[in-house]
Amino acid sequence: MIIENSKVVCFHYTLKSPEGTLIETTQDGDPAVYLHGANNILPKLEQAMAGKKPGEQFSLELGPHDAYGMRNEALVERMAVKHLQSRDRKLRPGSIAVVNTEKGQRQVTVLKSGKFQATIDGNHPLAGQTIVFHIEIGDVREATPEELAHGHAHGPDGHAAH
Repeated sequence: MIIENSKVVCFHYTLKSPEGTLIETTQDGDPAVYLHGANNILPKLEQAMAGKKPGEQFSLELGPHDAYGMRNEALVERMAVKHLQSRDRKLRPGSIAVVNTEKGQRQVTVLKSGKFQATIDGNHPLAGQTIVFHIEIGDVREATPEELAHGHAHGPDGHAAH
């Protein structure tokens, strides 16, 4: 079965810098799963997946505009610690926290933290970077009516896949 709209696609990926530095991989864990055509992955990656079949492998280099955007220094700001939600009991540089905005929750990276104020970065950690995906297509299947209605694939455990 080929990858086309309304198909659920399982794939493994390795994400590297253009110099070959490993950023992230699914090779030793569960594959990524998405509903093709529902804008659940980077648009250029989704375009590159179209027409591929299980077992196919390919690499794709994406510049910042096609990946996670350019860095926006306006997204680096000071904020009261009380507005940050984090799994860590104490906010430290590099911690990931969540802040509520008018547009919903937004994930931020803590750059500096004091007792009452923290400096946060709302940019995606890979903003401004060129990245290289190495993709191996796994299973391709028909989406269920529920997946189509929700606009995302469900993983093997029945929960929404990310």
